Amino acid sequence: MEPVRRKALVDAALRVIGDHGSLAVTMSDIARQAGVSPALAHHYFGSKEQLLIETIRSLLRQLRSDTVAALKAARTPRARLSAVIRVSFHADQFAPETIAAWLAFYAEAQRSEKTRRFLVIYARRLRSNLLADLKVLLPADAAERIAEGAAAMIDGLYIRQSLKSAPIGIEASIALTEDYLNALLATASPSPRKEKGRPHRTTQGQMT
Repeated sequence: MEPVRRKALVDAALRVIGDHGSLAVTMSDIARQAGVSPALAHHYFGSKEQLLIETIRSLLRQLRSDTVAALKAARTPRARLSAVIRVSFHADQFAPETIAAWLAFYAEAQRSEKTRRFLVIYARRLRSNLLADLKVLLPADAAERIAEGAAAMIDGLYIRQSLKSAPIGIEASIALTEDYLNALLATASPSPRKEKGRPHRTTQGQMT
């Protein structure tokens, strides 16, 4: 039962953090949501801080798994870019409680070096996945600039969603990011290797 209960506690932590909009929750709050005793929650994780770290690890693992699967299914560099964008706004990642939890972790990263490191991992992965295929389509300097812009746009749309401001919804956010990417791809000088099929090596790293 341990893996089942640990997952239930991680899922409960995500919901409680999302409901509160901050990490100012107690182990009792999380245990109640999971339907277990606080003592059992402490038995599995030792402290609230360890449970919160496992929660952000869980978010990153799921995002990594979804991204790897989407990249494997895409056949061209441009299709892989679209896959990265779509995964970033996947229903699970774009759920209100998940967005609220991500924002709470960003706030915590101002105080916690461990939390900050995990968020740096996320940012580097997103940039690397965009950059890997942009470099096939464009010169390196243009690829780097567009990767930074697209990653910033994805993160910015998360913030807008948390504020309940436009655009509302997954498809609108995907469309805006795709429009941005298409506009810059159309004006940038193409790479000599443009759209040649090549085996794709994902830049996603393993979580510890």
